Amino acid sequence: MTSKLVDQLINDNLVPLKPYESARRLFSGGQDWLNANESPFANPYDVDSGNFNRYPSCQPGNVINAYAAYAGVDKSQLIVTRGADEGIELLIRTFCTPGEDSVLICPPTYGMYAISAETCNVGIKRVPLKNDFSLDVDGICATGNVNVVFICAPNNPTGTQVDRADLTRVLEHFANSALVVVDEAYIEFDADNSWAAQLAQYPNLVILRTLSKAFALAGLRCGFTLASEDIIQALLKVIAPYPIPEPVAQIVAQALNPDNIERMRQQVTFLNDQRDALQQALAQRPGVELVGDAKANFILFRHAQSAQIMQYLVSQGMLIRDQSKQMNLQHCLRVTVGSAEQNQRLLSFLDTYFEQAGASS
Repeated sequence: MTSKLVDQLINDNLVPLKPYESARRLFSGGQDWLNANESPFANPYDVDSGNFNRYPSCQPGNVINAYAAYAGVDKSQLIVTRGADEGIELLIRTFCTPGEDSVLICPPTYGMYAISAETCNVGIKRVPLKNDFSLDVDGICATGNVNVVFICAPNNPTGTQVDRADLTRVLEHFANSALVVVDEAYIEFDADNSWAAQLAQYPNLVILRTLSKAFALAGLRCGFTLASEDIIQALLKVIAPYPIPEPVAQIVAQALNPDNIERMRQQVTFLNDQRDALQQALAQRPGVELVGDAKANFILFRHAQSAQIMQYLVSQGMLIRDQSKQMNLQHCLRVTVGSAEQNQRLLSFLDTYFEQAGASS
């Protein structure tokens, strides 16, 4: 009876969609999680439970002020959300009419742009990246009738940065017709290429940020949307009344103090060094082809036996991410840069796999 009622009432656009299945559910026996671009660091914080009986602030002042100072923007140009994913959904819900409007994405790229659009019954127009994973600016500018353009920079999963002249062209082309959203989830790993300083110059520019990656706080689900005050005020009409739990706000405020920002930067330097070393080591393994670039905390590579490599690594308690179903990424695997020990275990597992595969061939 319940199933019939669900079938009768569910939104039509949701029928073909499947619930999100996290790797934590699919591979519960994993020991080395190098699949989700998380940080290997777990930093200590203190929490005061004295206000847990009260509803939290919608936009905690200490969080907003601290992140505005960190990002170099005015506090009126900022909203804090439950991860950058909520920022993506808020932008679509606020600026796209269901069943009428569309967003533009550039695959291969982060999957939540399309997922959020689909769940909101908003159309998706796709302009694939070029073979070198640069933007197809001509194709983007030739695409009409879109309200939001999503560009991931550095891009996940290719690790490539976006050429500033290309992005400038896109911003100027859509100046009077669409928001251009630059997803900077990984910007701390390529800090010189942020667009935060250009918010005043481009009123249609929106920037997404997160504390999940460089700040090592994926478990908190805390992100930020940076934009003009007019855009922020529109998003505040849609966001939930109490989006940021009190413990999250306390930890985030601590993470954004000067000492902890310096700690984050030191950890980013370490991870960048580990990334460069891991990239060089992977390139020396038989049949491995590095793909894209390494401007984030992960490496993308191609191997003809990608499925078998994945299966072997899972059997050893190590999980990386299979990107083979993404556009133009056949046989590609993405590995998060972990601790020095995790990175070495990955290389050892790969060496063992290649030895066994060679012996059986």
